[in-house]
Amino acid sequence: MREAESLSTASWALDARPEIASPLLHAWHPRTLLTWADALSSTAYILPRLGRAEEPSRVLNRWSRNLLRALRVKVEFAAPIPEGAQLWVSNHLSWLDAPVLLAQRPMGTLAKAEVARYPLLGLHARRAGLRFVNREDPASRAVALLEVTRHWREGAPFLLFPEGTTTRGGRLAPIYEGGLRAAFRLGLSVLPMRLESPDAHYPWTGDESLPPHIQMLCRSKETKVRLHPGPLMQPCGDEEAWLQEVRTHLAPPMN
Repeated sequence: MREAESLSTASWALDARPEIASPLLHAWHPRTLLTWADALSSTAYILPRLGRAEEPSRVLNRWSRNLLRALRVKVEFAAPIPEGAQLWVSNHLSWLDAPVLLAQRPMGTLAKAEVARYPLLGLHARRAGLRFVNREDPASRAVALLEVTRHWREGAPFLLFPEGTTTRGGRLAPIYEGGLRAAFRLGLSVLPMRLESPDAHYPWTGDESLPPHIQMLCRSKETKVRLHPGPLMQPCGDEEAWLQEVRTHLAPPMN
C-alpha cells in the first residue's frame, strides 16, 4: 500500500473548467477571441469521438496537437526523443504540460477526479475509459495504482507527472514515488523528460487564477516550451539509486 499512498497524478489538462468562459468572452481582445474560438471548435469536434474511440489515446494525441496549434504553443527539442520507453515521466509546470507531451505520441495518463464531473468533457472522458484519481483519498489512489499497473502490464505507453503538482520551474517539488517504484518493479523502461519555458505566462500553479493565465496564452503571438529528453532508463541495480537518477533528470540544472 505504500506505493498506492504515494501515487502521483497529473493535474493536467482536461482541466478547462466551465467558469473560465465568461471572463474570456469579456476580454475583447481580438486575438483572445479568435484563439479561444479555435480551441473550442477543435475540442467540440474531437471530444465526441473520444467516447467512441477504440484507442482514446490516439484521439487525445490529435486533440493535443490541435490545442497547441490553436494556442500557438511551439515545442522545441533540446535533443531527439529516444525510442523504446513505455513510461514517460516529466516535471510539471502547467496544465499544458500534458497536451505538450501527449502531442508527441499516443499514450495514457491520469486525470484528477473532478474532471469526471465536468459538463460534457467529463462524460466523454468517462466513456473513453480515462483513469481518474482523487489525490486526497488513499482508497482512490490504491485503485488508480492497480488500474495503471494493469495498463502497464499490457505494454501500453503511459505518461506520469511524479511531482503531483505544478511549480514555476525553479525547483522540483517532492516526488511521489509510488508510480515510479511500481514501474521499477514491473521492469518498465522509463524516459525522464524535463520541460522549461522562456515565457513567464506558460507556468500555471493551482493557487493562481486560471482565466488570466488563459487570456495571456491567447493574446501571445507565440508561447515556447523546450523539451529536454533524458536518457532511456532501464530498471536495474539499486532501486533507490534509480529513483535518485530520475529526480536528477527532472530537476532544473543548478546555476
